[in-house]
Amino acid sequence: GRPHDASQAASHADAHEGTPGAAGGPWGTGVPLPPSDPPARKRTGGLVAALLAAVLVAGGIGGGIGYWAADREAGGDSTTISALGNPKSESRAPGSVSDIAGKALPSVVTIEAEGSNGEGGTGTGFVYDKQGHILTNNHVVASAADNGKLTATFSNGKRYTAEVVGRAQGYDVAVIKLKNASDAKLTPLPLGDSDKVSVGDATVAIGAPFGLSGTVTTGIVSAKNRPVASSDGGGGNASYMSALQTDASINPGNSGGPLLNADGGVIGINSAIQSAGNGGGLGGETQQSGSIGLGFAIPINQAKNVAQQLIKTGEPVYPVIEATVNMKDTGNGATIAANGAGGTPAVVPGGPADKAGLKSGDVIVKLNDTVIDSGPTLISEIWTHKPGDKVTITYKRDGKQSTTQVTLGQRKGDS
Repeated sequence: GRPHDASQAASHADAHEGTPGAAGGPWGTGVPLPPSDPPARKRTGGLVAALLAAVLVAGGIGGGIGYWAADREAGGDSTTISALGNPKSESRAPGSVSDIAGKALPSVVTIEAEGSNGEGGTGTGFVYDKQGHILTNNHVVASAADNGKLTATFSNGKRYTAEVVGRAQGYDVAVIKLKNASDAKLTPLPLGDSDKVSVGDATVAIGAPFGLSGTVTTGIVSAKNRPVASSDGGGGNASYMSALQTDASINPGNSGGPLLNADGGVIGINSAIQSAGNGGGLGGETQQSGSIGLGFAIPINQAKNVAQQLIKTGEPVYPVIEATVNMKDTGNGATIAANGAGGTPAVVPGGPADKAGLKSGDVIVKLNDTVIDSGPTLISEIWTHKPGDKVTITYKRDGKQSTTQVTLGQRKGDS
């Protein structure tokens, strides 16, 4: 589970495969959150050091309290103070963070993935249905997809083995299913409507940052439709999303966890963060950067469609226009390339783009009402739709702006 560096995406990509950035601005270096390294023995020192620092702080406070108590006892009197009320009987206001967390935590799992080579990490997932399907990120479970091991642990400590039902590398979505979980009382998390989210709405993120299961953080929706692309650093394995941006603290290990709204509904799957000072890289034995308040989540409406397809067939389906576009961010639009892969035509003969009259050199500047500033943005927006959807594309050719309607085609699988 190493992060993919968005800054090293391929310079060209078919418009059903791609690379994303930042809406209304220059492309950032958002990268998928690596699954937090499992509580492996070789990383214990760092965690112990962090915990030791906390203990030292608590010890200093405790020492001060102890001195105050001893000074009081020297006077010959002893005073005890009881907390008012019964904590077990305290009710939490509906819609409060504690209320939302209390309802959601039993449906959130910590996922441990281990590949056949022994490598892996820790991420998060949540109950999708009563049949035992768990929704998470592809990059959380990818290491265990081929003859690896997967476990899911609930907040009550119950632990189950699991298997991969299907995964979509391009969308960075995966579905796993619990094994031998007939005794599990599964409560699917309610799904919100990510299309109705507004900037400024409250958010609650739940996950296992750096392996610390059941961690709850809060924030707001900082932006919508933020194109985010990530790759493995070699230009391949790219993922694209038109993301919800949040300032809720999200770190490695939060991957695959739910981003909730004020009603407790899932509006996104936490997937990537912008990391400062490392060129977009995250992870590594000495480098697992943390939150700087720029987290990105896959909108749940898109993730739900992908999950349903994975449960039904085991493989993803991607909408396509069948045209290769340049992936360099010029800020001026998505330019259809001169050639496709291996010298093939950039616009597939008889494909959706060809039928709509698009040609090499055309610069796509809008898809419906969304401004397209680059190839990655185009792909991110196309992938928010379904095959068969009709979209209006605005493009420039020889300085003249025109519009055309495109009926999206489809590609099956991640090949």
